[in-house]
Amino acid sequence: MAVLKKFRSRWLSQSDPPIEPEKKAKTATPSWGMSYDIRPLTISQLEECWRLDQRCFIDGEAYSKETFDYLLTAPESVSFRAVTSGGVMAGFVIGLVEPDRTGHVTTVGVAPEHRRRNLAKRLMNEVEEAFRKRNVRLVRLEVRTLNTPAQKLYESLGYTISQTLPKYYSNGGDGLLMLKSLD
Repeated sequence: MAVLKKFRSRWLSQSDPPIEPEKKAKTATPSWGMSYDIRPLTISQLEECWRLDQRCFIDGEAYSKETFDYLLTAPESVSFRAVTSGGVMAGFVIGLVEPDRTGHVTTVGVAPEHRRRNLAKRLMNEVEEAFRKRNVRLVRLEVRTLNTPAQKLYESLGYTISQTLPKYYSNGGDGLLMLKSLD
């Protein structure tokens, strides 16, 4: 960057306006009455989904773009996004139908400024309905043992803890396996 500053003065004449450095976009807090649509999540939203995932999972557990590419293009994928009236992605859920017809919720994320608005619940209901349409009768997911808000949400949706997964996450954190019957 210092090299660019050094040469910039040679490129611009005195009459040219100064070039402002890029500023980090501030995220406005949405109003509580904001409405959201639940729509399919496709590969065309890869970049936006990946960026949101980076914000949702700051503890080193965010997925790579390559992982999202796989998840969003796999034929067994069922994926949805919550979108504001302005078209901004506020949340997402990605599930996979496994060969044994088990549904696996691989990731759910809601932007911090859009939390506490039932988006995760709506996304989970949508992915479960998509699983039902594919004849899935059992859904599983993993959640951090320290993520009690997510655990409470999943329990309210009918999931039960099946087992503890010691050191499940790459940073050594323990996980919980939660299951729900769709029958």
